[in-house]
Amino acid sequence: MTQRLLRGRLLTFHREPQNGEDSDAYTYLEDGALLIQDGIIQDTGPYAEISMNAGGVPVTDHRPHLMMAGFIDTHVHFPQVQVIASWGAQLLDWLNNYTFPEETRFASDEHSAHMARAFYDQLLSHGTTTAVAYCSVHKASADAFFTEATRRNMRMLGGKVLMDRNAPEGLLDTPQTGYDDTKDLIRDWHGKGRNGYVITPRFAITSTPEQMAMAQALAQEHPDCHIQTHLSENKDEIAYTAQLYPSARDYLDVYQSYGLLGRKTLLGHSIHLEAREVDALAETGAHPVFCPTSNLFLGSGLFDHGGLSARGISNGIATDIGAGTSYSMLQTLNEGYKILQLQGLALHPLQAFHWATLGNACVLGLEDKIGNLAPGTEADIVVLNARSTSAMALRMDRVSSLAEELFVLQMMGDDRAIEAVYVSGSPSVGCPVSTPGQETANIPVMTPR
Repeated sequence: MTQRLLRGRLLTFHREPQNGEDSDAYTYLEDGALLIQDGIIQDTGPYAEISMNAGGVPVTDHRPHLMMAGFIDTHVHFPQVQVIASWGAQLLDWLNNYTFPEETRFASDEHSAHMARAFYDQLLSHGTTTAVAYCSVHKASADAFFTEATRRNMRMLGGKVLMDRNAPEGLLDTPQTGYDDTKDLIRDWHGKGRNGYVITPRFAITSTPEQMAMAQALAQEHPDCHIQTHLSENKDEIAYTAQLYPSARDYLDVYQSYGLLGRKTLLGHSIHLEAREVDALAETGAHPVFCPTSNLFLGSGLFDHGGLSARGISNGIATDIGAGTSYSMLQTLNEGYKILQLQGLALHPLQAFHWATLGNACVLGLEDKIGNLAPGTEADIVVLNARSTSAMALRMDRVSSLAEELFVLQMMGDDRAIEAVYVSGSPSVGCPVSTPGQETANIPVMTPR
């Protein structure tokens, strides 16, 4: 039995805050504690109370920093880690010029394993403890992805892409081989440890109707698996999809007609939507995923978070590495804030941090496991330092509330603001040595003025 007691300023969400005054939506403790046993949070509360009942459990003191649930990224491309910051193209050109050639390299077991280690290092150094990833078309890439997730005991979701047309020869499967490889991967990885498999038709342009039918069969045979794909990111993409599927009512109908919409469906981008598509999203419970840095980088458009939310649609938020320009969910929230500002919607910092934690967990249906610090949840934790750069420290001298501190982290923070990360209760990034029982360092608590 492994036990650990973490001390620090503590923030956890219970539901989405409607504004800065909605204090019932979250718990904030200036001197809080998390009692962890065998990777699970056993108790949460004021340090004086929790430590009294913890006996001689080793204490790690993170004061004056802020502890919260690890960040969750709901749309990321594992094979694109070396094409981030590739200059000058919109979606379809960017895929053909950069992404597809890069992904052919993932046919190699050795390359896939090497990139998996680098990919997870980047996620954790930026405070992300769970992600939903697209692997390449190659079974080797998904095996490497899940092997590394298992080694690090991370809760990760992902799947090999299904794509049988409109890509280089080295990136094509067939309807049957895509089905067979996916069945094997689900058997080998889904529900093993903390892994979850995601059925992944890349997007309508790269899948024939025959392959979409195979994706439908996979979804029917494995209803506990998530489904992910792309939707309405770019106007040229939409027009090309209409040519390839002339009988579809609209882009979303391609997926809907094959039974791929439901509460476990994640639809990357979802920018240029028709009224019927919005109705279908609301009816089926499928989840659009907002990818702000990618949408800006490729000039794709502005995601209508306010309009979709008003229809009761739950949206994820994600980095979309590698068209996305940062692994940091802090920087993702930064750019998301700006996109919503252009549409007259001011994203409150408490809403932003809820979105990157409990909000994304709810989108995945995993709120009972991750995204918050409630007893019984998995101990994936990030510790944030709002004074991690000189510019941030200068700004923090004038901060007078928790919301202001969160906004500094959101707008100015990046991997330098990640003070420590715990995965399933184990130190992963930047964690100091624990001290026995009550012998904690006398570190003053930083209370926003």
